[in-house]
Amino acid sequence: MGNTQDKPPGSGGGGGGRSQQTTAGSGTRNRGEGGVGKPQAQRAPEKRFTNGTRRENSTVGGQEEQGSPAVDTSYLDAPAGALPPHLARMKNEGNHLFKHGQFGDALEKYTQSIDGCAEAGIDSPGDLCILYSNRAACYLKDGNSTNCIQDCNKALELQPYSLKPLLRRAMAYESLERYRKAYVDYKTILQIDTSVQAANDSVHRITKMLIEQDGPGWRENLPEIPVVPLSVQQQHRDKPVSAEVAQARAARATQDEARRKEARFTLLKREGNDLVKTGQYQEALEKYSECLTLKPDECSLYTNRAICLLKLSRFAEAKQDCDSALQLEPSNKKAFYRRALAHKGLQDYLSASSDLQEVLQLDPKVREAEQELEVVTGMLRQSLMDSTANTPRV
Repeated sequence: MGNTQDKPPGSGGGGGGRSQQTTAGSGTRNRGEGGVGKPQAQRAPEKRFTNGTRRENSTVGGQEEQGSPAVDTSYLDAPAGALPPHLARMKNEGNHLFKHGQFGDALEKYTQSIDGCAEAGIDSPGDLCILYSNRAACYLKDGNSTNCIQDCNKALELQPYSLKPLLRRAMAYESLERYRKAYVDYKTILQIDTSVQAANDSVHRITKMLIEQDGPGWRENLPEIPVVPLSVQQQHRDKPVSAEVAQARAARATQDEARRKEARFTLLKREGNDLVKTGQYQEALEKYSECLTLKPDECSLYTNRAICLLKLSRFAEAKQDCDSALQLEPSNKKAFYRRALAHKGLQDYLSASSDLQEVLQLDPKVREAEQELEVVTGMLRQSLMDSTANTPRV
């Protein structure tokens, strides 16, 4: 593991001198005799000297060294508890490798750190707990659940009720189909931190499996779930939260709130629709109004509430809701039709006729609009006749 890091860039694989190195740009090797012959002497000034500067290696290799960006290794010097510098760097390198998916190499670094602590006689339960827990994560990623459980046990002996070893052990138990033990660990985790989504999801999933497996008395077959001391719970709550954890919690809270709002919206809208069917328009109107506080840009809520307002003879408000719907969806047939009915109620027959013609232009098959247009046209004609009759002649 990591042998490639021990060789200097551009070094050869064997123990020979320069006669074994690749000639720049040729793809061939100089071997044995003839390596010092005339052809090599002719190439030397061109290949080995550029602007009077002697190049020790091939031109191509030299360009790569000069052009390659410097590798950032500052992560190696990150704080690592009470570990001495050489072990801290080893642990940080393991963290870096794990982050980049090199779980086998990371496992070896954590093992070296653990062995180094033993050789140096370091007694730091917190640091050793983290090292065992991190190595357990490597085993889990590599599918070695048995060794993962063993390392988690060691970590929990050093620091009982430590969250990450509990979670990793629970996952390992679940992968081995030891569901009762996994359930106990997940429930223990939730005593410490109820916001661990993985534990919540897993408890629900495993509960269903155990009910199917053991029937109604499934709880009787569970191992005893330990009671987490209040002091441990309080200590976890008081622990400073990293920016990454805080961001994850905020994202979960946002998702949970969005789900709650969506569920509330769906329920209110369904209740409003059911109330309309039974003629309870005032109650339905209130449901739709509450829906609009959750989703103010939902076009169907305005057209649905407009029905209620029309039935309650609140024509001006019905027109306003149809206007709002048409701002959201300019070609909404229902909004045009219901606004026509609102205009009719307000005795604005010309506007009603215009909206009904708009409906028929969008969909000539709307029979209700066609019939309503005939009625409104008659009312408009009668209105004009009445207006003419009441106008005094000069």
